Amino acid sequence: MKILKWIGISLASILFLMFIIPILFPGTISRQVKIFANQHLAGKLDYKKTQLTFFRHFPSLTVSVDDLLLQGSKPFQNDTLLMAKEVAVGINLKNLIFNREVKIDEIYVTDAYANVFVNSKGEANYNVYVSEPSKKPQDTTESGASIKLDLIKFKNWHIKYNDHAARVLVDAKGLNYTGKGGLSEDIFDLETNLDIDKLDFSLNRIYYAKEKKLHADLITRINTNALTFVLRKNELRINDLPLKFNGALSILKDGYNMDIKAASEKTTIREMISVLPPQYLDWAKDTKIEGNSDLYFHIKGRFSEPKNIKPRVKARLLVKNGFVSNGKAPVPMSNLNMDFNVDLPSLDPNQLAVNLKKLSFDLGPKNNFRAYVKTQGVNEMQVNANIKGAVDLQMLDQALGLKDIDIRGLIDTNIIANGIFSLDKKLFPKTDGYLNLKNGFVKTNYYPNPIQNINMVAHINNTDGTFRSLGVKMDPFSFDFEGNPVFVNADLQDFEDLLYKVKAKGVLNVGRIYKVFAKKGLDISGLIMADLSLNGRQSYATKGQYSKLDNRGTLILKNIKATTEYLPKSFYIKEGNFQFENEKMWFRKFFATYGKSDFALNGYLLNTINYFIERKGTLHGKFALNSNYILIDEFMALKSGDNTNKSIEVEYAKVENPKSSGVVIVPKNLDVSLEANAKKVEFKGLGLNHLKGTASVSTGQVYLKNTSFDIIGSRMNIDARYQNESPLTANYDIALKVQDFDVQRAYKEIDMVREMATAAKDVKGIVSLDYKLKGDFDKNMSPIYPSLEGGGIVNLRDVEVKNLKMLSAVGDNIGAKAFDNPDMKGVNIETHIKNNLIHVDKFTFKVSVLRPTISGTTSFNGLLDLQVRVGLPPAGWIGFPVVVTGTHDKPKIKVFSKTGQGIIEALYNKKSNKVIREEKRAAKKSRAEQRKQRDAQEQKAKNAEKQINKDLKKK
Repeated sequence: MKILKWIGISLASILFLMFIIPILFPGTISRQVKIFANQHLAGKLDYKKTQLTFFRHFPSLTVSVDDLLLQGSKPFQNDTLLMAKEVAVGINLKNLIFNREVKIDEIYVTDAYANVFVNSKGEANYNVYVSEPSKKPQDTTESGASIKLDLIKFKNWHIKYNDHAARVLVDAKGLNYTGKGGLSEDIFDLETNLDIDKLDFSLNRIYYAKEKKLHADLITRINTNALTFVLRKNELRINDLPLKFNGALSILKDGYNMDIKAASEKTTIREMISVLPPQYLDWAKDTKIEGNSDLYFHIKGRFSEPKNIKPRVKARLLVKNGFVSNGKAPVPMSNLNMDFNVDLPSLDPNQLAVNLKKLSFDLGPKNNFRAYVKTQGVNEMQVNANIKGAVDLQMLDQALGLKDIDIRGLIDTNIIANGIFSLDKKLFPKTDGYLNLKNGFVKTNYYPNPIQNINMVAHINNTDGTFRSLGVKMDPFSFDFEGNPVFVNADLQDFEDLLYKVKAKGVLNVGRIYKVFAKKGLDISGLIMADLSLNGRQSYATKGQYSKLDNRGTLILKNIKATTEYLPKSFYIKEGNFQFENEKMWFRKFFATYGKSDFALNGYLLNTINYFIERKGTLHGKFALNSNYILIDEFMALKSGDNTNKSIEVEYAKVENPKSSGVVIVPKNLDVSLEANAKKVEFKGLGLNHLKGTASVSTGQVYLKNTSFDIIGSRMNIDARYQNESPLTANYDIALKVQDFDVQRAYKEIDMVREMATAAKDVKGIVSLDYKLKGDFDKNMSPIYPSLEGGGIVNLRDVEVKNLKMLSAVGDNIGAKAFDNPDMKGVNIETHIKNNLIHVDKFTFKVSVLRPTISGTTSFNGLLDLQVRVGLPPAGWIGFPVVVTGTHDKPKIKVFSKTGQGIIEALYNKKSNKVIREEKRAAKKSRAEQRKQRDAQEQKAKNAEKQINKDLKKK
């Protein structure tokens, strides 16, 4: 009874303490946790409430924070880094009771989403932990919390790791993690238990794992001093595939150093197949699969992006005595054997070695396939291959039990190749082989009608290892689809100077063809009708021997949808009627739309056949382009649209700059001139009407020459050049002339006028402009003003200037009210622009009987450093100086002074398109120093204008 009594008292005491301790110490714990968070977190932290309890993670005393939201470090301070239903830290009870100190030794995070992001520049959002406390004076009575972790437990996490710099994506859903060990020690063993319901992993947008289930049982020795991880016991299971690995990983300042080996030995083919994409797993459930497999993987070396150092990767997959059979198959696939090896030194594709030592299988006694392929390198690839087999595709379909596709036909191939393949050196392996397909048939569940009567006889031959002896003959290649036969015959010889004979005839409903294979991208009603005969030699076109060419026939496109990786929307070719005449492909009738824009083309592309033959070929052509409306905004790379196949550079730029439009990207493989005639062109709300002129696209640049258009009631003439540098930046130069320009209308309707000529708001009337500029566009295709360089003349032909603050202030100081309404008609003002400063050459005008002359410097941000000489009657020969400093809104006047206060120019980095330093007021200097500085600035501006003139003449 006494024992029971003491047990009861003990239990009651423990329960009493469990209730009373959270009541006695809540202030201490709450204060010290806040101190810790403020000292050690750079990201913004928010939560709904906190609790101190024994019962959430019994028997630990935990401080729980509910509905926590932690935002990232700069420049991601507005983005979510961590969101969790509960974050709890376990408190060391002994330290709390006896020392009133908060020692954190456990962490629990439940129902969380972690969004880890690294942008293309290598900036990460997870740098929120500040290791050193703030150096600001602190209340020394608050000791704060400390961490000495023994346990980390994550429950039901979704972790997304998106690294644009490395082009890596990891997305783990349903993650549960338990980590045990002396995590706060310098060297400790971390015992890990990890389960993930669905894991995705991609590199360069290629998915190597999709919706995989993962279990890990690991012991890792961690050295926090050197940030080294030694893998001691590491067992993984990806779906049904077991994987063991060992090695070490060290985190360096500029990357990683690793030596990790992984292996899955003595497993079955079925277990190996379990890591295939999800769409294949249902097939595997209903198919008899036997045989053994082994997988080996090794990555070793240092990874450093700044130093361009990368590790070596080796992998090997072995499949032995495989057997695959669907229950209804008359003959199984048997004797499936494969030995596949990959070696990638320094992750360099040019050093890639692929060795398929063996790939073989049988489908009964008369159907078998054998392949051996070995390659070394990419740009200059050493090839050794032997492929031979005769397979009844219907028997293969039945043996594999393919559900969504029905294939038939007899395929027979025998290819032997040995030698070097190099496009640069025009080398091709010695080759002798053929590929024949008879009575082919393809039908899928996605479309009711099959592609049938597929026949192909293809021969390839090379006798000496060069392009000159390479021959490819395809006679015939034919098929039927929905009652429309298609025939293609091709004989290609001497790839060093290609001799070609090609005939193609038939009608393709490309939309429906794509629907057969459940592919999207082309309009469902799109048609291609071809009747072509192409006969000639590559050099006939390049040497101008057009009479020797015999290219003729027609190609008609209707309702075709097409995309390019650099444009956000799709082009719709409503109708395209093309006629081949020797070296030219004529656009006899071509009408297309792009969003709200429309295009009608008439002209030709030159040497199109060579474009498809040559490596990195360029399309040449000449066209007349007519359009009712072109909206430039739709072509900006980051605008929203229906195109889902954008380049990885555009995709990443859009993710990192979601509110930006980007710039227009110009194709680099076009050399085309256009006589353009557009009724209206619109750019960022600015309308250009009746545009006429010559446009050309060459080497990724757009040129406009002798181009004119109506803008805000005036006719403007321009020569211009434009080139994008990335999806986010571009550069341009422009020479423009405009007569009879309404100043007030320009100020109200054109953003650039408001930015560059703030004084124009006080000017009414008509001016003329002759100006040259070059500069950069930002990520919204707006001018970066500190990048501008150039100069020109503004003629105030018929203007009225009233109450210009700078002139009014001069008048107030010298007692001449006439400065409120000066006579500036016919005055020429010459200015030069560089580094956000506008340098004004001397110009003279009338103010009643006075003759003021103004020169000096102003800035786009409104700073003034102007010199005014007020010429007195009778002809202004005698005058007195006035200096104007301050700003446009608050000018400062000094009469009888020549000493102004200079403006230090802005600094702009053209490589990064960043303003390093904005312009600012200079320290006060002597007259001589100011005069010297002004002369130097004016000379710089004149030199810049001369350079622009040279650049434009070169174009």
